[in-house]
Amino acid sequence: MSEYTAPLADMLFTLEHVADLPGLATLPGFEDADPEFVTGLLEEAGRFASEVLSPLNAVGDQQHSRLVDGGVVTPDGFARAYQAYTEAGWGAVGHPTQHGGAGLPQTVAVAVHEMGASANLAFSLCPTLSDGGIEALAQHGSPELCDTYLEPLVTGRITATMDLTEPQAGSDLAAIRTLATPQGDGSYRLSGQKIFITYGDHDLTDNIVHLVLARTPDAPAGSRGISLFLVPKQLAGPNGELGQRNDMNVVSLENKLGIHASPTCVMAYGENEGAVGYLVGEENQGLRQMFTMMNRERIIVGLQGLGVGERAYQAATEYARERRQGRALGLEASDGTASPIADHVDVRRTLLTMRAQTEAMRCLLYLSAAEMDRSFHHPDADERARAADAVALLTPITKAWLSDTGTQVASAAMQVHGGVGYVEETGVAQYLRDARITSIYEGTNGIQAMDLVLRKVAMGEGAVLRAHLAKLRDMQADADASGDELSDAARCLGDALDALDRAGDWLVQAIAREPRSAAAGATPFLEMLGSTTGGALLIHCATAAIKCRGADASTTFLDAKVATARFYAAQLLPRATALLPSIIAGAEPLDAIDPGDF
Repeated sequence: MSEYTAPLADMLFTLEHVADLPGLATLPGFEDADPEFVTGLLEEAGRFASEVLSPLNAVGDQQHSRLVDGGVVTPDGFARAYQAYTEAGWGAVGHPTQHGGAGLPQTVAVAVHEMGASANLAFSLCPTLSDGGIEALAQHGSPELCDTYLEPLVTGRITATMDLTEPQAGSDLAAIRTLATPQGDGSYRLSGQKIFITYGDHDLTDNIVHLVLARTPDAPAGSRGISLFLVPKQLAGPNGELGQRNDMNVVSLENKLGIHASPTCVMAYGENEGAVGYLVGEENQGLRQMFTMMNRERIIVGLQGLGVGERAYQAATEYARERRQGRALGLEASDGTASPIADHVDVRRTLLTMRAQTEAMRCLLYLSAAEMDRSFHHPDADERARAADAVALLTPITKAWLSDTGTQVASAAMQVHGGVGYVEETGVAQYLRDARITSIYEGTNGIQAMDLVLRKVAMGEGAVLRAHLAKLRDMQADADASGDELSDAARCLGDALDALDRAGDWLVQAIAREPRSAAAGATPFLEMLGSTTGGALLIHCATAAIKCRGADASTTFLDAKVATARFYAAQLLPRATALLPSIIAGAEPLDAIDPGDF
């Protein structure tokens, strides 16, 4: 079973040429994010991921987290690894210094988290969930709550969860029933049950804060009556020390397909006197506040798809270079020995597809993170607004396209391994099992597609989408102007962008005229937009690589960037272009069969 090695060269190249790390370093608060410092940081993070987290990946998959005497016990080595993780400050990288963070851009933190997800996805879920909780609390929490909980969350002394789902509600948050009763002293008593709570309990820290959606007794019906509450596992004592255990408990742990080391809890609140909780922000504004956390987590879920895809790609390439079988057409060894399967043309196609998809995912992820940084930190208000619109558009694409594509890459890795890939000892089966959840949680990818089309494409009657496509057109023009090496790739990108233009115009009109028809094309449109954006960014990187050749004596890496982009353009972009008919077909083909006849 292979261990993870951070792809630092590609990560750093993408940070520079897609995220514009040098530009981010000029924003207020990010003065320490100069490329040399970030390079050293990521080198250390890569070593930690490889040496500490990666060896525990199979351990966690085999042992699972367990419920013992009412509390969750994580697999062997996880508690020590978490202590080392917090002591090194990896969870604090993207947070402000006033709360104990390192004051670096979220884009750099995303790169660190990518390594964690590749090395050990189940472990990484805990600290990255805290990231979303920190964001929700920082934006909406009272000064008292922030003073009490932000610094421990940033430094990792405590962790955060997101408690939305209930058995009868699923993705319909308007149907939640958990009740929060005011006590007259500023606190509330919560009662109810939540399901699918990742790291709802564990032995990594002494305390956990749960961000819980609930209703107050007189709240309006539906989503307008939801409020957000911070509910600590251990109440605070008079001097800030840990006090008594709050009225909550773990009912059970889910037995899941993958991410076995991550405890997915059924949580019960208020089985006795009621769990003490504190209102975050204003009453009846909980859904809006929770989406602050959820949108951050949706970017993280896309990151998870990339992370597992990268790990699976590394395993597949290592195996394909070592495994010898048959004789590759046109490349037969002169001594008649068997060829590495990497020389067989169909295996090579699979490996190149995995490589191109993984690098395209990284481009889209880092672009999304960089736009998030600009939306909060750019000194110009118009630029902050533009970046915020870009984040709104990119979030559902990043979540859905990266998670779907990461799962495809993990499946392809199993195919490269053949029969032994289906055997647990190789480790490849775990990558596929772990990746599969990413298309489901934090809003299924069908929900992401609906959000993209019915909300984000509709913004400004398509203005935000058109601005995004204009940037991709600029990348096409730059590639076309760079010389013959990328002329075919630029042409393929132009065809895909033409199809996107037609699809976007059709959807904008359909949203106003017949929303059901627009929704019917949402999933193929998200796939088209994600695949085309990823391809454009890869071609943009290839253009940058051609410019860099003159200043770099070693061109192997740069040549590979160009070759990967050309492969993507020739083999994968035509698939995106071909999605146009299914996008504009409307709802009629879907409504031709009654659900009762399925």
